[in-house]
Amino acid sequence: MNCWFATEGSPYPLGASYIESDDSFNFALYSKHAAVVDLLLYREDDYETPVVSLRLDPYANKTLRIWHIRIKKSDMKGATLYAYQIDGTLGNLSPHFHKFDPQKILLDPYAREVIFPPEFNRDDAEQSGSNAGRAPLGMISPEEPFDWQGDVPMRHSHDLIIYEMHVRGFSRNKNSGIERSRAGTYAGIIDKIPYLKELGVTAVELMPIHQFDPTEKNYWGYMPLNFFAPHKAYTSDQSHGGAIREFKTMVRELHKAGLEVILDVVFNHSSEGDISGPVYSFKGIDNSTYYLMHDNDENPYLNYSGTGNTFRTDHPAVQQLIMDSLRYWVKEMHIDGFRFDLASVFSRKSDGSIGSTPIFDQIAADPNLANIRLIAEPWDAGGLYQLGRAFPGVRWYQWNGGFRDDIRRFVRGDAGLVGNAIQRLYGSDDLFPDDPFHAYRPHQSINYLNSHDGFTLWDQVSYNNKHNFANGQNNQDGHEHNYSWNCGWEGDSNVPEMILRLRRRQARNFFALLMLSNGTPMFLAGDEFLNTQKGNNNPYNQDNKTSWIDWSRKEQMQEHFEFVKALIKFRKDHLSICRSRFWREDVQWFGANGATRYDYDAHSFSFLLSGKKFNEKDLYIMVNMDWSEQIFSFMKAGKWIQVISTFEDGAQAFAPKEIKFPLMQMKVPGRTILVFEKQDS
Repeated sequence: MNCWFATEGSPYPLGASYIESDDSFNFALYSKHAAVVDLLLYREDDYETPVVSLRLDPYANKTLRIWHIRIKKSDMKGATLYAYQIDGTLGNLSPHFHKFDPQKILLDPYAREVIFPPEFNRDDAEQSGSNAGRAPLGMISPEEPFDWQGDVPMRHSHDLIIYEMHVRGFSRNKNSGIERSRAGTYAGIIDKIPYLKELGVTAVELMPIHQFDPTEKNYWGYMPLNFFAPHKAYTSDQSHGGAIREFKTMVRELHKAGLEVILDVVFNHSSEGDISGPVYSFKGIDNSTYYLMHDNDENPYLNYSGTGNTFRTDHPAVQQLIMDSLRYWVKEMHIDGFRFDLASVFSRKSDGSIGSTPIFDQIAADPNLANIRLIAEPWDAGGLYQLGRAFPGVRWYQWNGGFRDDIRRFVRGDAGLVGNAIQRLYGSDDLFPDDPFHAYRPHQSINYLNSHDGFTLWDQVSYNNKHNFANGQNNQDGHEHNYSWNCGWEGDSNVPEMILRLRRRQARNFFALLMLSNGTPMFLAGDEFLNTQKGNNNPYNQDNKTSWIDWSRKEQMQEHFEFVKALIKFRKDHLSICRSRFWREDVQWFGANGATRYDYDAHSFSFLLSGKKFNEKDLYIMVNMDWSEQIFSFMKAGKWIQVISTFEDGAQAFAPKEIKFPLMQMKVPGRTILVFEKQDS
């Protein structure tokens, strides 16, 4: 045994770690500017008064910027919780760069489980002075063994279809069919695995599950408090370690069912907000290390996240926090990928300017992340937009806002968008260049039309205006342009049947273009049966039926559900659509008759996609987003079978219909897509 570490502790790993050989715990915390660090240990019968309080000696318990100590378990007096108190300051920064308060109880950023005492109070963290007994605490516990049952990582290729869901909202509604104690939890997702298999999706992308402040009215979870602990309110098992066990079980069972698990992570800001926000953790530990700041005593926080603060991701300590978190979720929790919220924040330097930061290189070089799916939201709230090759993470997938906006507008009927729509279906090679130097892949484009941020698909075709006034929510927009069209009638009250039919057809058109595009499709949970939020395009604080999926819609919109299921299967059965490379010479683009029309008044096009390379049948797709019926001519002779029509509902949409030669023309109704397969001669 190394006697230095035995008596003084080790600077690594950060956090609270168990040393089995010594039956002791090592505590390590980064703080560059702290002058005084106290470690506090608590029992669960008293959240206010620590049973052990240790002041760390900077001459013995500090290595460079890291404070550390090792404690025998027998000397911890039964403590299972911990926190810190910190005072300063070392260094010569202006006072407003610091938020040290020697009375504040501070959560370790590396805590693996977070406990909120019954008297937890956010207001106390927003004011100076003690919040003892009312502050979040970290759990101390040895790593529990878990039976992964031979679990291996999942990695889909051509059949990758991402399903974005909120853990709580997915099964919280009483009509979800989930037993009440498991509804809205990781266990509730396990219970819904047969449904996910029936639908045909192959990856679930979970909206943030990192621990956040349960009193902040932040339903979505995009205000993280900690980057290691699973959000405790999402577990049906509230016992010691229950959140970790239940989360691991969910991942294992999803993997058994062939489903990847992708986490939406928010490394661009925290729940501590700006100068008026609470002091829970990062602010009180080392404010100027963790956040982008400038010399302004009224509000020193730079805000490129839209939520009051921005993480200083070009600082080595913050980079290590991010890397350690990613590695933890991959190695310990078996996660298959990450979607990075406002990922362009990683390009912000300490002064807020835009430049290269090492975090991209660190992620790219880490062997633990080599086969992990990395997905960027390639913009931030400060106006930085890095979609496509502009994004520094060259192998990353990206949420393609260009696909979303162009296809929304094209299906809505906006003029002059035929060229844009074709480029999006092709794989967006204007954004992801298909040339020998760049060699981007089309699957790096995450093609989506609706996500948590904005209208649901049904609301996309039912509302022109946002309807966000609810439970104290203001009428603010989400982050993106809606480009919606209500089909001639606002909302869902007393809607004429003709309008309803058009809305359902438009929804089918959207899904058809999504699944017929080269790239990686993603859609929002509930859109498969046209879930609605009643026109609310930004329900970030709505932990109620506004945001909970209404499973009665599955019965009401059964035909749409059957259409989506069949369309997903069709895509997975046709490798010629979702290939690893761009379609290149295998696709030919046409207008309704002859060459493609790109003029302002054009709303129609068609294309022929060869399946020869995959021993599949050729596909011919006719797309008519004009109001009126259009005559389309087959530009390649042969025996064609109509296999999809968005003009029809449910199973009828996939009823085969033979088109006999020499009749090589089709009347395509307005706002309709037809898909044909070429039969052997």
